[in-house]
Amino acid sequence: MQKLIAYPLTLLYFFFFGAVLLLFHPIQWICFNWFGYEAHKKSVSILNLSLLRCTHILGTYYSFRNPYEIPKDRPLIIVANHQSMNDIPPIIWYMRDYHPKFVSKIELGKGIPSVSYNLRHGGSVLIDRKDGKQALTEIAKLGKYIEKTSRSAVIFPEGTRSRNGHPKKFQTTGLKILLKKAPSALIVPISINNSWKMLRYGKFPYGVGSHITLDVHKPIENNNNIEAVIAKVEEEIVQGVTSFS
Repeated sequence: MQKLIAYPLTLLYFFFFGAVLLLFHPIQWICFNWFGYEAHKKSVSILNLSLLRCTHILGTYYSFRNPYEIPKDRPLIIVANHQSMNDIPPIIWYMRDYHPKFVSKIELGKGIPSVSYNLRHGGSVLIDRKDGKQALTEIAKLGKYIEKTSRSAVIFPEGTRSRNGHPKKFQTTGLKILLKKAPSALIVPISINNSWKMLRYGKFPYGVGSHITLDVHKPIENNNNIEAVIAKVEEEIVQGVTSFS
């Protein structure tokens, strides 16, 4: 019965999701070209809040738990497990005060209203997974960017999303580069649960009634022992992933 209900709700969700992307594409363009970075950043935050609201049509709801005071005057490296594309809007919205920028695959940089524009102009980097040299160069560029601007980089070290919630082994090369290029950055681990359930039936229909949680763990200082730091970050995130098939 739940899957049957999911069909019309997914169609309704797709309509509003697409409408939001189309609406905010020219809004982003105006904000970026007429008013600059801060206006564009605010438009992206509101865009992602709107995308969160669209998922309420599917009965999706969110809990963001952060008991820590995270400084806004130094760069951050936000590290999270990856369960679906629905991980991204809540990170952008709930972490909006820290100006999150993403390491994203190059295919997302073209053809998607609002999303592609933000990735190309908002400070994120686009990597070609088939070109290791290009990918590492772009990640290094992001590390230097956040070190200079005291903004934040978001990276999903699993590389590809988990389709059943089980955390995958971290691919650490990109994270190591960020740590080296942004030596003053504070690392913020986040465990994401249940966003995979939105794709439990595949791409259509979407799952309904998902409770997506994002739990921020105690920030970790970027010391000289990069291997140990990454191991601790991975341990914290994996221990916080509790919902999977």
